[in-house]
Amino acid sequence: MCKQCRDKSAAILPRLFCCTPCLKGTYHLKTAMFLIHGLFTVIFLLPLLFLTETTELPSCKESDYHFEYTDCDVLGSRWRVAIPNKPETCTGLPDPVKGTHCTFTCNDGEFLDMRTQECQKCVAGTYSLGTGVAFDEWDSFPIGFISHGINMNYGDTYTNCSNSTWIPKGDYVASNSDECTSTLSYTVSLKKPGSVSFQYFYPDNRMFFEFYVQNDQCQSTDAQRRWMRISESDWDYHYVELSSGNNVLYWRTTGFTLAANTAKPVLLKNISISGVSYTSECFHCKPGTYSDKPGAARCIPCAANSYSNKGATACQPCEADKYSGIGSGTCLQRPPCKETDYFYTHTPCDSSGQTQLMYKWIEPKICSESVEEAVQLPASGEMVACPPCNPGFFSSNTSSCEPCPHGFYSNGTECSECPAGTEPVVGFEYKWWNKMPGNMRSSVFSSEYSSTERSTGWEVAGEYIYTTPSDQDSDYMLLTLTVPGYSQPHSLSEDKERVALSRITFVFETKCTADCKLYFMAGQNERNNMNVESWSGSIGKQSYSYLIKSNYTVSFTWGFQRTGVFSMENLYSSDFAKIYSVQLTNVIGGVASECRQCALALDDTDSACVPCSPGHYMLSGTGVCKSCPSNTIIRPEQPVGKEACIPCGPNTYSNEGRSACMSDCTLALHYKGETLHYDFSPLANVTGFQSSPRFTSKGLQYTHHFNVALCGTENRALASCVENVTESKRDVKGYICQSTIVPSEIRGQSVVSSQPFSIGDTLIGVTTNSKLDDISSLGGNFPVESELPDVIFYYSKCSEGTCDGCSFHFLWLSQHACPLCSERDYKEIVSACIQGIQRTTYVWQLPLRCTGGVSLPSEQISACVTLDFWLKFGVSIGTVAAILLITMICYFWKRTRKLQYKYSKLMMTAGDKECELPAADSCAIMEGEDAEDDLIYLSKKSFFTKIKSFSRERTSDGFDSVPLKSSAAQEMEMS
Repeated sequence: MCKQCRDKSAAILPRLFCCTPCLKGTYHLKTAMFLIHGLFTVIFLLPLLFLTETTELPSCKESDYHFEYTDCDVLGSRWRVAIPNKPETCTGLPDPVKGTHCTFTCNDGEFLDMRTQECQKCVAGTYSLGTGVAFDEWDSFPIGFISHGINMNYGDTYTNCSNSTWIPKGDYVASNSDECTSTLSYTVSLKKPGSVSFQYFYPDNRMFFEFYVQNDQCQSTDAQRRWMRISESDWDYHYVELSSGNNVLYWRTTGFTLAANTAKPVLLKNISISGVSYTSECFHCKPGTYSDKPGAARCIPCAANSYSNKGATACQPCEADKYSGIGSGTCLQRPPCKETDYFYTHTPCDSSGQTQLMYKWIEPKICSESVEEAVQLPASGEMVACPPCNPGFFSSNTSSCEPCPHGFYSNGTECSECPAGTEPVVGFEYKWWNKMPGNMRSSVFSSEYSSTERSTGWEVAGEYIYTTPSDQDSDYMLLTLTVPGYSQPHSLSEDKERVALSRITFVFETKCTADCKLYFMAGQNERNNMNVESWSGSIGKQSYSYLIKSNYTVSFTWGFQRTGVFSMENLYSSDFAKIYSVQLTNVIGGVASECRQCALALDDTDSACVPCSPGHYMLSGTGVCKSCPSNTIIRPEQPVGKEACIPCGPNTYSNEGRSACMSDCTLALHYKGETLHYDFSPLANVTGFQSSPRFTSKGLQYTHHFNVALCGTENRALASCVENVTESKRDVKGYICQSTIVPSEIRGQSVVSSQPFSIGDTLIGVTTNSKLDDISSLGGNFPVESELPDVIFYYSKCSEGTCDGCSFHFLWLSQHACPLCSERDYKEIVSACIQGIQRTTYVWQLPLRCTGGVSLPSEQISACVTLDFWLKFGVSIGTVAAILLITMICYFWKRTRKLQYKYSKLMMTAGDKECELPAADSCAIMEGEDAEDDLIYLSKKSFFTKIKSFSRERTSDGFDSVPLKSSAAQEMEMS
């Protein structure tokens, strides 16, 4: 158990009892003895405890024991004690003495002699770091290094990674290359602040490589600084400061491959740690190195064709029939020369303008021509006339090609001054290869990353530059072009909308019988170039262009590898890559192959050549600028001719600089006789989304992450995808970009983003058509149940020369993709009249297929008359109408009876004498008599009796019997 460490004397003798760092302020009691009376009591008791044994054991010699220091106390003091090499083998150990102060150190090349407690220089053949330790031999893991693989368990997938560990390989240690996570760790205790440094080679971004340190407070390195930088061509050096106390160093790798090829391993070598308490011995120089003077801090590698054994003070030369590389511990037998040991090239032009096809041995030459079956170097070809110089250069008196001065141009023969009103088009164009250009460099890098002296990776051959045979088929043959910067055309200098600074174009060809690959990389320098494009297998002669949009892209590298499988045999040495021409525009310090017309200036001042203003093109050979049609953009090259005006795609417009087509996130479409208005502004900000989880063959989970900037109007940010796996933090921008996301277990970092690339850099158009230019969008990509047209945004990446035929289709379902609402999308509902109030409500037509736009009108209220009122009013009007109708019926009925009577009377009279009118009868109704005379009775009778009197039966002659008024009748009635 751990107890409080209060007794200062408890740290005197470490082999008996001591305070160990269990927890802060505690210690573990390692033995049953406990110091009570101080140092003198212990020294007095020790001989008594072992009195019976010492009389039988011999006295200890210096070879029987060694010295160690006790742990430091709070005052920085310690004791030197003698520890037997084997227990109970001798007696008479030296007494403990006071040791050096804990801050005592030795310089590089020295060690602490524990007998004298003074620093001594290391002898020749050995070396020392003074206050540090170094690990440069990896035949096996040095003491203290531990490597293990971490098993993966994703859902139902379980992968056993116990065998995925770092592997010692002599001069270096290599990581795993599968998809398991492998960790290499080392624990060191520092008495003062120190550091750790190491060399590493990290060639493949499909391998995640991190280095971090965890101290005794379990605090680790900042997550943003632990990722290592990708190595492109050489070993990299890494340095990290360490704090005092316990430090655990971690090197961790995880492979990640989506293809069949495995990721290339990470290599480590020359690990050095400073800040340890002391170094009590010197280390022997490893084979292949030596130190010829005392006090060496490092050993020197042996030169080529020499060797050394362990602890050597000098290197020995190899025999005549043997060879060795730099830092070799043995010499190898020279193999017979083969056809792959030489290459052909064209010599530089001589003073007479002649060149020659010549064969040369690959350097350093390791083969032997005198061995049986060895091939001889072929004879050189005949002298032939030199081709012209490259454009922009001229042939001087020394037969070398010199650049034309500024303001001049050349087609490769002689320089001519640009005419008035023109300016030179500066850049570099290489199409004749009799001499390696001064800004190009060739190199070779081994796939197993062992040291190589070869530098002839690419060689000039007149009409092209090609890859020479390599020592191993897996070697990288590198060709690097470096430029100082770019001079942007004045016509585009004020445009900030993704204007290209320059363009590099090259024509290449590959011929392969295996899985060869040609890489094209661009970046800040050879060691930090990022892969732009790659081609696998045999590729016919073709051209490739890449737009340069950043002034930091000043280095370009072509890398050719014959096979990704490591082998010591040369089975594919006949495979090659050729580059026929390289053209780079707008380069600072470049030369001119032609002159371009300047725009006609408004005045006669001696101003510089002025191009046409944005949105204008130049009539060829005249200098007259004409305005391009509206809604067009100008090509990045010199705008000469009307064909320089490129119309923007449907529903897009040109920006202010006339360099790119934009969309303002609005759209008006004519569909089925009506106009649909769209507003995609809510979708305009950069939006990210991920694919569903996927798994590699080993069970490693990953997803594809996409960032989209839909419209890309002016002053709006583009989508950005960042790689956080390496220290370079590569950032890719575009309308749409993609990166690969892998879950991470690192504290403070939830995901790992890698392999970013741009999918779309140019907005072509916005339309509902399923095809635009050469891009097609299949109808099956859209839901069939929608009655509205599908709006398609078309993007392209061909502007950067990376149009590889791949098409990405994204379906974005959103309410904001619906047209804006209008008056036709809602209807009104009128309520019943209640208590003299009527309400009008507006509701959307269902199903709703619009968003935004007009709003629903508010509810309207109006006065009205109820149904009861109209019912009463109707009954009243009906009653009045009925009474009036009955009255009219009665009136017209009586009038009808009167006419009938007159007619009857007339007919009765007409029956007496034919064709004669009846005579007047005093008893008849005279003309002008009142209708009231129709009354028959004067006496009062009941109403029904009167009605009955009117309904008498007619006579047999068919006429009604009508009683006539007479005086006699009146008399009879009156009587």
